[in-house]
Amino acid sequence: MIWLYILFFFSGLPALIYQIVWQRALFAIYGINIESVTVVVSAFMLGLGVGSFLGGYLSQRSGVPLLALFGIAELSIAAFGICSLHLFYAVAAWTGGISTFETGLIAFGLVVVPTALMGATLPLLVEQMVRICGNVGRSVGILYAVNTLGSAAACFVAAKVILRDFGMSGSVATAATINVAVGSSVLIAHFRLSRRADLAKPMFTEPAGSGVQLIPFPVGLVVAGFAGFISLSYEIVWYRVYSFVSAGTAKSFAYLLGFFLTGIAIGSLFARRMCRDQVRNDRDRYLRMIAGLVLAANILGYLVLPIVVRLVVYMRYQATMPLVAITTALMGATFPLMCHASLAPDQQAGEHLSYLYLSNIVGSVFGSLLVGFVLMDRYGIQQISVFLALLGILVALALWISGRPSPSQRNLGVVAIGLLTTLILMGAGRLFDRVYERLQYKTHFEPTSRFAHVLENKSGVITVDSAGTVFGGGIYDGAFNTNLIHDSNNVYRAFAISAFHASPHEILEIGLSSGSWAQILVNHPAAEKLTIIEINPGYLQLIPKYSPVAGLLHNPKVEIVIDDGRRWLVRHPDRKFDLIVANTTFHWRAHATNLLSSEFLELIQRHLKAGGIYYYNATGSQRAIRTGALAFPYSLRVASFLAVSDSPMALDADRFRQALIAYRIDGKPVLDLTLAEHKKKLEELLALLKTAETPIIGEPGPTPTLEYGDSIRRRTAGLRVITDDNMGTEWVPPY
Repeated sequence: MIWLYILFFFSGLPALIYQIVWQRALFAIYGINIESVTVVVSAFMLGLGVGSFLGGYLSQRSGVPLLALFGIAELSIAAFGICSLHLFYAVAAWTGGISTFETGLIAFGLVVVPTALMGATLPLLVEQMVRICGNVGRSVGILYAVNTLGSAAACFVAAKVILRDFGMSGSVATAATINVAVGSSVLIAHFRLSRRADLAKPMFTEPAGSGVQLIPFPVGLVVAGFAGFISLSYEIVWYRVYSFVSAGTAKSFAYLLGFFLTGIAIGSLFARRMCRDQVRNDRDRYLRMIAGLVLAANILGYLVLPIVVRLVVYMRYQATMPLVAITTALMGATFPLMCHASLAPDQQAGEHLSYLYLSNIVGSVFGSLLVGFVLMDRYGIQQISVFLALLGILVALALWISGRPSPSQRNLGVVAIGLLTTLILMGAGRLFDRVYERLQYKTHFEPTSRFAHVLENKSGVITVDSAGTVFGGGIYDGAFNTNLIHDSNNVYRAFAISAFHASPHEILEIGLSSGSWAQILVNHPAAEKLTIIEINPGYLQLIPKYSPVAGLLHNPKVEIVIDDGRRWLVRHPDRKFDLIVANTTFHWRAHATNLLSSEFLELIQRHLKAGGIYYYNATGSQRAIRTGALAFPYSLRVASFLAVSDSPMALDADRFRQALIAYRIDGKPVLDLTLAEHKKKLEELLALLKTAETPIIGEPGPTPTLEYGDSIRRRTAGLRVITDDNMGTEWVPPY
């Protein structure tokens, strides 16, 4: 049956590509705030559960051609995949502003058909294999392994080549092509084998209920659910770590998922070797063996994070990811072993497997909801890791006791578990000491390194160093400073708005961060109202601690909304502004394209009043600058920022001078012209306006300059425009 293993391996490739692309498309539609991300991911997993149930039901129907159903499922997935993105965007046209609950329903409705088809294949093939070899564990182990290994391979190939070079639509087309090849091959094999009576007839058949089970089926269901819960919960914890240490690059998730799935596949192969008939003869030893694997997996899973944060001080973070594979190999062995113990090798093997698979998926969904949505909003990564470790120990202990050890073995096991629990509780503080300092500074970490503030919540991690520099998700995110004289965070770019915008009465700011830009915007002499959209509410806890921005939260002209910026714009089509500002994150970070693409600029355009201007940070990306200069007829680059509008923008030095002189923040003048240093700063800013008339050849240098749209378009000719589909430079990070 090697040919079937090969085909099932390739079946795993497109499944993972679809998952990455479809989730990304739905995030662009419904937002990347934690609520949308959670419900979209849960919708995918629940779709797999529905498919598992469906596959189990079909597998026990007499006369059902199992291989043919597998082939038809692959072709059906390909058909859906080809039109999937068009369908998603069509639905988005009338569902973009719906609530979180409705988002979950729509997302589930959009992906339930293809994910159900994906989830149905495992029970179908397991039933086919059990009929041939009569061994549940070996059947589940090899099939689960090869399919998962295919998905793991897809993670690495997608990160390195497919998503980078083909974009979303090209990636989906590639996945659909693989589906067609697999489905066609399976159908050809089915029709050829059906003509050969010796191969078409199963070598092993047992009527329902005739097989032997080591443990009651309900126990297997519970353990499978806990296994899914714990493994997905650890994945969420590890993802937070690797996302932080990589400063939020898109590849970090693909690599993590690749190693995670590789470990699951290796564990499944290991379990297959253990699922021989002679092992079944000793029920108690078998259960104690599973208990040992569960215990080892959880202890190692708990230690992964402390080990990684110490290794990244000496090496690149990618080199630590094999630790994840080793841990998940132990976790991955659990599911086939439990299947082998709780399923009889009879004609109901496929159906009963589907229930175990469904339980595993439900546990995974519950783990992602509880840990990612609830616990991370209340506890830090240390407390969550301790909770998961203790939960895993309890599961292992229950399995150990179920294995009916001798009294001395039982007592020894209870004492060992007690000591292990004590060590975890007492040693957690030292193991998790300065986790985020090590992850952020990496090879520059010093024994004295310590953040002034570390704020963890479900939306991410915010750190602030002793100098007041703010970091979001492990990368620079601003500073608590509005001082033009000691301009550590280049706030002159915010003050420069007065040079090209006469009267920004109503302003929208996408992204609050330290609040420094918001403080400058709301105190603009012409500002009447400032609406701020911020995805992470944690910044609201930090702003009151720093005097330059503390008054922002009490300013009556300020309205702060916690939401995804793009999602909020879609949900409020009637809101229009004189000025929209976005101090956008670095263009190479995951999902940065959502704020830099031509599609997003079209959305912004619909929210600008006549003469309105959008002013955003291109963060050094010449592709982002070109995209903006082509999306609007008028544009002006101010250092790394780009101002775009449908109306002409004229630099006015006199207006700029008067605005700077009139500027007051918390009642204090920004510039005191009785001081020589302040007069010098004013002249420097006015001199900056003259640089707009100087043609720039090649990329701009480090000196701040201004540049009009005609020059930008000439200089960047040949660069590719950023779209939602090509995802900009997210898959080509700087390191």
